[in-house]
Amino acid sequence: MKLEFVAASLCVLIGSYSANAQQDSTNGFHFIPNNLVVSLSVYDNNSGNVVPGTVLPPGCANTTGGCGASTGAPYDGTYPLVWNNDLYDASFGITSRIFLEEMSPIGLVLGSLEVPNSSMSTIGSTSDQMVTSFSSKSELGLHLSTDGRYLTFMGYIAPVDTIDASNSNTPAAADPTNPVGETFLRAVARVDQNGKFQFTETNAYSGNNGRSAILYNSKGADFIYTAGNAGNGSTPQPNGVILGAGAQIITPSSSPEAAQTPGTPTPVASFSVTELGANADKIGKDDNFRGMTIFNNVLYYTKGSGSNGVNTVYFVDTVGTACPNGVGLPVSGATLPTAPLPYDASTLQTNGLPNNMCILSGFPSTPNKSATVTAYPFALWFADANTLYVADEGDGYTGGSDLYTHAAAQTSAGLQKWVFNSSSNTWGLAYTLQNGLKLGTPYSVPGYPTGNNTATGLPWAPSADGLRNIAGAVDGLGRVTIWAITSTVSGNGDPGADPNQLVVITDLLKNVDATAAASEKFFTLRTARFTEVLRGVSFTPGSY
Repeated sequence: MKLEFVAASLCVLIGSYSANAQQDSTNGFHFIPNNLVVSLSVYDNNSGNVVPGTVLPPGCANTTGGCGASTGAPYDGTYPLVWNNDLYDASFGITSRIFLEEMSPIGLVLGSLEVPNSSMSTIGSTSDQMVTSFSSKSELGLHLSTDGRYLTFMGYIAPVDTIDASNSNTPAAADPTNPVGETFLRAVARVDQNGKFQFTETNAYSGNNGRSAILYNSKGADFIYTAGNAGNGSTPQPNGVILGAGAQIITPSSSPEAAQTPGTPTPVASFSVTELGANADKIGKDDNFRGMTIFNNVLYYTKGSGSNGVNTVYFVDTVGTACPNGVGLPVSGATLPTAPLPYDASTLQTNGLPNNMCILSGFPSTPNKSATVTAYPFALWFADANTLYVADEGDGYTGGSDLYTHAAAQTSAGLQKWVFNSSSNTWGLAYTLQNGLKLGTPYSVPGYPTGNNTATGLPWAPSADGLRNIAGAVDGLGRVTIWAITSTVSGNGDPGADPNQLVVITDLLKNVDATAAASEKFFTLRTARFTEVLRGVSFTPGSY
């Protein structure tokens, strides 16, 4: 993405910025090209969403594990105390409304488009609708289609205020060992420049969540690539859970949700640590993907969480020769995948899916079980063929009263700049941008509690821990501007529910070391309000 605006003016304009009131512009909405879109969610702050003493997860009595001997949820649905229920129910979450907030590149809020949901008076039980899960922090990544005309993201086909949908099964991939005894479809939302939505349902990501989607609609193609995670039960996992993990390829639907009948999930790629010579992990869990992008006809993914696999950057090898030992570089002239990954159903339980992914040369390649994990990559964006920016969300440490000092001491969290070395044919980390991000510095949110959360004994106030989703642009003078969504740590029962921030920084493309970038600094454009969380950032549909 190239935008011809003066990046240096950001400092002046940001200083005078103040957030505007959210405007619901669902009627006659129109995105303006080359503006920003931020996906955000707003929790329905209703004490009745959870009745204290309710046994959770929902439907646990119908699962093989049962409900145990618990006395029930300790907290009602009042924000933010409701998220302390996560200490009781590890799958805890409540579905919430999704908004697409349009902003100018300097952070001026121009309007907001609400995704159809059950709380709207015009939406019935069979109407097209979609929600996210508050407080699933990895959801609602935003991506433009390859032709720039559409914006895509993922969610659930469920009513607002549904408990634990984010770890529910999908209808065609039910896992009886999943402690959440509910079933909901996942879906990809596509929205055009005029705010018109189309939804495509999928049975992928049973037991977990879809995180990002990219519509490949150039050169006569019409596919959706998605990233996510599957599985919330015991081993062995059903075939549908294994097939519905990680990287998927989905054919867009033009039918209403009520007329769709999605079938078995269709994986497009898979990685295993056995490619590196390591012992196999739990089937499917090496494919716990978060971020994704397409660059030069290559599909890239990141993995940044979980004890299996490798936290690193991957690419899909469509020629089969790029990485005989699990690490390599894309082959020149390779094409994007256009069909699901062939597999042998008889060996899924023992071998998983065939492997057609590589770790990008120069990025971490030691399995998580064999090393101290220090990398937590989330989103990634190529400024050009030799410059790759990677958002690292930090380690999420909330283990004690040192949570702020721990966050501040991280050296890899923030915005990493990787530069390709053509001599060694590897990518190398040039530096990590943190100045102004204020890692480990608590900030206040109007209406948010002060002091310590009695459930955790730690402060309520959130602080930045790193970055999740990003969007970038290069101007004609080689100035790179990156907009990013922060991750947080706090004493909240689930820090994913913290009001987080949208920040921006300008880097020079030519810089290759930390000394040259020492004066570069993040500025805050938007802080989520009480009951809000920010998730994804992209350019508006119609941007080129």
